Amino acid sequence: MTENIQKIAKIGELAPNFDLPSTKNLDTLGENINLADYRGRWVMFFFWPHDFTTVCPTEIIAFNESTGTFRDLNCDIIGASTDSVYSHKAWINTPRDQGGIGSIRYPMVSDFTKETARAYGVLDEKTGAAHRGLFIIDPEGIIRYQVVTDMNVGRSVEETVRILEALQSGGLCPVGWRKGDKTLG
Repeated sequence: MTENIQKIAKIGELAPNFDLPSTKNLDTLGENINLADYRGRWVMFFFWPHDFTTVCPTEIIAFNESTGTFRDLNCDIIGASTDSVYSHKAWINTPRDQGGIGSIRYPMVSDFTKETARAYGVLDEKTGAAHRGLFIIDPEGIIRYQVVTDMNVGRSVEETVRILEALQSGGLCPVGWRKGDKTLG
């Protein structure tokens, strides 16, 4: 008997490609996002468990407020959950004071089939939700950084930017390294 073993995303390897429905065109929801289209740029790809929850909007809004910083670093942001693209649209269109997230300047993709969350190793098979996974992918499509946390712990935008800048420096970066600091080699 041969088992079908699916390859899971790993540091230093090509990021699993995806072609997913997105909020890129919020009016029609007719524009998919394909990771291969981002070759030549850095990508910060992150998952959250569910729309209309409590911790998730804090991250989504914080990353949204930092899109200019990421853009200046030649890095695009793509957000994902296993919720439908229709749920994403409803969440965006719901005012923040009513549990929504408001306008978001990066695309949110729907991994409704859960194949992408599974390929990135973040799917909780019992609940069907994604753990909080964050991946920094280089311009050649190689995963250079990944962090996965439990569903109840939000991630730091500041630390994500620091890691991206360290990766882009090309040097050996000691603990606490900041852009402008000397590298170790």
